[in-house]
Amino acid sequence: MTEMKPVTEATAVKAPVLPDAQTVTDVKHWTDSLFSFKVSRPASLRFRSGEFVMIGLLGDNGKPLLRAYSIASPSWDEELEFYSIKVQDGPLTSKLQHIKPGDQIILRPKPVGTLVHDALLPGKRLWFFATGTGFAPFASLLREPQTYEDYDEVIITHTCREVAELEYGRQLIENIRQDEMLAELMGEGFADKIRYYPTTTREESPKMGRITDLLKDGTVFADMGIEGGIKPETDRGMVCGSLAFNLDIKEILEEFGLREGANSEPKEFVIEKAFVG
Repeated sequence: MTEMKPVTEATAVKAPVLPDAQTVTDVKHWTDSLFSFKVSRPASLRFRSGEFVMIGLLGDNGKPLLRAYSIASPSWDEELEFYSIKVQDGPLTSKLQHIKPGDQIILRPKPVGTLVHDALLPGKRLWFFATGTGFAPFASLLREPQTYEDYDEVIITHTCREVAELEYGRQLIENIRQDEMLAELMGEGFADKIRYYPTTTREESPKMGRITDLLKDGTVFADMGIEGGIKPETDRGMVCGSLAFNLDIKEILEEFGLREGANSEPKEFVIEKAFVG
C-alpha cells in the first residue's frame, strides 16, 4: 500500500502514461502457469485472424518491455484476447501475470504473422498443429468465418503435458459449438467441420503421446478415419509451438509432400516463427 502524502508543487509529479495503452477488461487464470486476458481494442486496429502484435508493460528502467503475442480473438471481435504462459522470473510475464481489470498494457497496433489464410493455397482439409499457448492463433482462426468457407474439415491438434493445460482450448471449442451468434454469422452446422484432437505427454488422458509421434506412426489417421494420411492435393497446415515442435512438424509435412508457404508465396503449410529461437 502506497503511503498517502499531501500534493504540493514539489511532489506533484505526473505518473508515467503508457504509450499505446489499452485497458484490461478480463483476466482468467487456467493453471499455475497459464492465463488469458482481454483488453480494449484500438478503434483503428485492423488485423487478419491468426496474426500477432507486440504487447507489454514498462520495464524497471521505464522503457517498454514488449513481446510478440498472437491475438486469440477473431478479427471481428470488439475486444482483443491473449493467452499466455507465466514465467516467474521472466522479464515480462513475471509482471504481466498480475494484471487485473482496469489496468493498462502497451499494445503496438501493427499486426503481422504467417498464420493467415492468404498464405495457403486453396484446399479441402485444414490442420492446426499446436502445443501449449501455441493454441492462441487457432483460437482466433476457429472463430473466423473464412475458415469454414474455405475448408470442408478443420482438425485442431493440441499437445500439452497435463490435462488442465488443455482446458482453455477445450472450453473454447465447446463454446464455439454452442454459440448461436457464431452459428448465425457462419451458418448452421459450421461447427460440425471441427475435429478436436487433444493429447497429453505427462498426465494420463484419453489420448497420450506427442502429436509428432502419433503422426509418424499413423495413429492420428487411424483414429480419425483418414486414409492415406496428409495429401498435398487436399490438406493444408498451420503450425505454432516450440522451435523443436515446429521443426518436427515441418519435417513430417514435407515428407507428405507439402511445401512451406508465406504471405508473399502461398503454399500448403505455414509456421509461426515469432515466438521461438
